[in-house]
Amino acid sequence: MLYKKSIPQIIQEARESGEHTLKRTLSSTGLVSLGVGAIIGAGLFSLTGIAAAENAGPAVILSFVIAALACSFAGLCYAEFASMIPVAGSAYTYSYATMGEFMAWIIGWDLVLEYALASATVAVSWSQYFNELLMTFGLAIPPEFLKGPWEGGYINIPAIIIVCLLSLLLMRGTKESSTVNNLLVILKVVVVLIFIALGWSFIDSANHVPFVPTNEGEEMVKNGQMGLWSFLNSDHFGAFGISGILRAAGVLFFAFIGFDAVSTAAQEAKNPKRGMPIGIIGSLVICTLLYVLFSYVMTGLENYKSFEGDAKPVATAFANTGYTFLNTALIVTIIAGYTSVILVMLLGQSRVFYSMSKDGLLPKIFSDLSKNQTPWKTNLIFMVFVSFFAGFVPISDLGHMVSIGTLFAFTLVCIGVLVLRKTSPEIERPFKTPLVPLVPILGVIVCLVLMASLPIESWERLAIWLIIGVVIYWFYSRKHSKVRKSHRNP
Repeated sequence: MLYKKSIPQIIQEARESGEHTLKRTLSSTGLVSLGVGAIIGAGLFSLTGIAAAENAGPAVILSFVIAALACSFAGLCYAEFASMIPVAGSAYTYSYATMGEFMAWIIGWDLVLEYALASATVAVSWSQYFNELLMTFGLAIPPEFLKGPWEGGYINIPAIIIVCLLSLLLMRGTKESSTVNNLLVILKVVVVLIFIALGWSFIDSANHVPFVPTNEGEEMVKNGQMGLWSFLNSDHFGAFGISGILRAAGVLFFAFIGFDAVSTAAQEAKNPKRGMPIGIIGSLVICTLLYVLFSYVMTGLENYKSFEGDAKPVATAFANTGYTFLNTALIVTIIAGYTSVILVMLLGQSRVFYSMSKDGLLPKIFSDLSKNQTPWKTNLIFMVFVSFFAGFVPISDLGHMVSIGTLFAFTLVCIGVLVLRKTSPEIERPFKTPLVPLVPILGVIVCLVLMASLPIESWERLAIWLIIGVVIYWFYSRKHSKVRKSHRNP
């Protein structure tokens, strides 16, 4: 369970794969676009309104800053690993080199929560906006086919369709997928800038008062009417106040996942040692700036309470600008933005399982490549898996599961930098995380705090998911591990 793969071994295996490896087609600009494509999506267009209405109010702006801070620590650690180990697999591959096979399996299994369920989450929001677009033309999808049975419907058909279409595109090839993604990213960034520019002059400062809505439980703790432990376990925790800002940050952390998806494409980068740090850090900086401005305008256009239960808060807020003639264009570009997120998340998931399969921890079917050198069978399998969750599970439950899975992955990557700096200081690092050990330690602390702020149900689902993973590892993966076999038969 503690067997490790050395970094030279990982790189050598990638080089020796020949025609059975992934093609290097992505430039630095393409990697930044990949990151922005994955980051700006449901977290901004849908979860911002939910987090403001249920947790932080106008102070959701601070929640974005806290989430970005946590991401910056993890992002710097990812950049070091991605430039040092330029192969597919992301946090899974990094964990294999630093903490051994079992932890690598755990993180690879955990990444399903991040990439696959993120795809499903965004697909649910995509379907709502797609129906909104149809309504502008006098058409509409029956409500029971826009949500799953837990929300009073039957199945979310549009969400399933978009997942299937993008999975088929990924099977076609990475270069083709990247070209489509670049076009979608341009549309997405344009709509965010338009929203900020046009909405700024319509901001009503009264909507930002109170900036931090009062939390009854926090007031009771201050007055000695409730103990701290009782407050932490009560429904008051996370309902506005300081705890609400923290919980919103934990939820909105979902809005930043994407920069790590860049690292899954390291084996497809033309110049990974230079391009990976640019792609990871560049996309994170660009999106953080846009998020802070966007959330400030959004909560200024409309009172945060009105976003409760609203799956289309951007359209609701933008209606107050008077630019109603732009509503259709706004919806189209939001749909384009969501599409790019689903595309990149599906790509990231397939690359993680591709790496795990190459190591023998998963069946060979997950690393079989098509003539276009894409893991098409993995794409096909996850098309079915993601479609199921997109079609039947509520968006709020999916969002929380994605957030805790991502935070767990980030925590292990930060720990991995500390471990490798100690055990292998001689390895070439084209990009070095600054202020080690401070930055990785802060990354671990912030991620754990945000994990603690999430609902207990998220922890229960994470535990169940990891238990399932351990069972699979014990009965299949450890028996087929190539690293384990090489140690037994040197």
